[in-house]
Amino acid sequence: MPQYILALDQGTTSSRAILFDRQGQVAACAQQEFPQHFPQPGWVEHDALDIWTSQLACARQVVKQAGIKAGQVAAIGIANQRESTIVWDRATGEPIARAIVWQDRRTAGACDRLRAEGKAHLVGRSTGLELDAYFSATKLAWLLENVPGARARAERVELCFGTVDSWLVYKLCGRHVTDVSNASRTMLYNIHTLRWDPALLDLFGIPAAMLPEVVKSSGEVGQAHEEWFGRAIPVTGIAGDQQAATFGQACYDKGMVKNTYGTGCFMLMHAGYVPPVSRNRLLATIGWKVDGRVDYMIEGSVFMGGATVQWLRDGLGIIRQSKEVEPLAMSVTDSGGVMLVPAFVGLGAPHWDPYARGTIVGMTRGTTAAHIARAALEAIAYQSAELLEAMQKDAACPVTEVRADGGAARNDLLMQFQADLLGVPVVRPKVTETTALGAAYLAGLATGFWTSREEIAALWRAERRFEPGMPLERRAALMARWTRAVAHAKGWAEH
Repeated sequence: MPQYILALDQGTTSSRAILFDRQGQVAACAQQEFPQHFPQPGWVEHDALDIWTSQLACARQVVKQAGIKAGQVAAIGIANQRESTIVWDRATGEPIARAIVWQDRRTAGACDRLRAEGKAHLVGRSTGLELDAYFSATKLAWLLENVPGARARAERVELCFGTVDSWLVYKLCGRHVTDVSNASRTMLYNIHTLRWDPALLDLFGIPAAMLPEVVKSSGEVGQAHEEWFGRAIPVTGIAGDQQAATFGQACYDKGMVKNTYGTGCFMLMHAGYVPPVSRNRLLATIGWKVDGRVDYMIEGSVFMGGATVQWLRDGLGIIRQSKEVEPLAMSVTDSGGVMLVPAFVGLGAPHWDPYARGTIVGMTRGTTAAHIARAALEAIAYQSAELLEAMQKDAACPVTEVRADGGAARNDLLMQFQADLLGVPVVRPKVTETTALGAAYLAGLATGFWTSREEIAALWRAERRFEPGMPLERRAALMARWTRAVAHAKGWAEH
C-alpha cells in the first residue's frame, strides 16, 4: 500500500518537493533556488523552464533520498506561487517569453487607466480583487501585446495561458487545467458564478480559448507521465500557495487566521461559504473546492516579507546567509528609531500603491547594520499588523490567535514582536512547511489517504505559542510611527 504523498511546493525564489507520511510528517525534502530576472526597474521575471526543471529535479531527488519506489507514492499535490503568468505553445510546450512574476509592476499604468475609466468596480464585484498589477490579467494582456505575433497565435488557439500550477500540470500530465483557488487570483474569474467572466475577458482583451479548464482543488486531474518517475503517479491536489497553507494549518472554521512568512506575507481568514465583501481594501478569494463545496477567504497581501531579508543579504551584503539576520538583530535592544518600509515593488494591502518605493527613515550617525537588520525584521511584523487590523474591522468575530508558517516563522524574535504588535497569540506549528502540507492533504483526501478534514485537523500540533506582552500604549505608539514612515514611501516612483 502506498505510504507517502509527494507535494510540489513551487515558490517565487525556489522549488521544493516534500514527501509526507500518513501522520503529516516530513519524510524527505529537497529544494533548489532558481534565477530571478530584473530586466528593468519594477520588472520581475522567471524562465518557466527553470521552474519546471528545478521542480522536477526536486521531486525526483526526494523519492531517491527516501529510498522508495514511485509505487509507494499515492498521489502528487501541487502548491504554487500565484498570479505569475506564463504563456506557452500548445503544440510544443515551449514558453513564448519569460514568466511575468506576481511582484512585477510593469502594468501599473494600465491599471491606472482602467481605474480612471471606472472599471475597478466591475473587477471588484466579479472577482473580489483590487484592480492591480499584482494579478494575472494585465500581465497576460501585456504579453499578448508585446510578444511579436502572440495575439494572432492566441486567436488561432495555438497558445495556452496558465499560472504556475497550470504549467506544472501541463508538463507533468499534458493537461491544461487550473484549480478554483488559482483561477480566483487571475482577475478574470467570477467567484460568484465560478466561471471565467466574459465581461472581464473583453475588458482585458483575452481570447477565451487560451484559458485552462477550472477544476476542484481535490480530485484527480491527470497522471504524471511514467517518464518522470518510472511509473505514472496521479496528480490529485492543486491550490495556490496561500490557500494551500491555510488548508495545511487546518483553518477550516470561519474566523480562523493564518499568516505565511515567505517571500511575501499573506494573511488569510476563513470567511465561510459565500463570497465575502471587504470594506477595508482586503481581498475576497476562493480558498478551495473540496467535496463540491467552496470555502472563501479574506486575504491581505504583503509583497516583501522574507524577501526583505534576502535584500539585506544580496543587496546590502550585511549578512551572508539569511539565518544570520536574527542574531544580528538581537545584538541591539531595539531598532534605534530606524523604520524600514520595504516597498521595493510597491505596497500591497491595505494601501495598494504600486508607486511606493523602499524607504529607510530615522537613521542617525549611531545607526548600525544591526539596527537596519532589526528594522527589516520589524517591518515584516508591522505590515502584517496592518492586515490584521483591517481584517478585524471586516470580520464579525474577534481573532483569538494567528497560526504562523513559512520560512521566517522560524525566527523567534520576529514571532514575539509580531504577537506584541497584534495583541493576540501567534502560534507556530510543529510542521512549518504548511504550504506543501496543504497540497499533500488536498491530494490525499482525493485518494482516501486521509479520510476527512477532521482527521487532518487532529494531526495539527503547536510547536510554540508566542503570547503578547507589549503594553497597549507602546504598541499604539509604534504603529503610529510606522504609519508616518509608510507615508514617506508612498507615491515615490514617477508615473
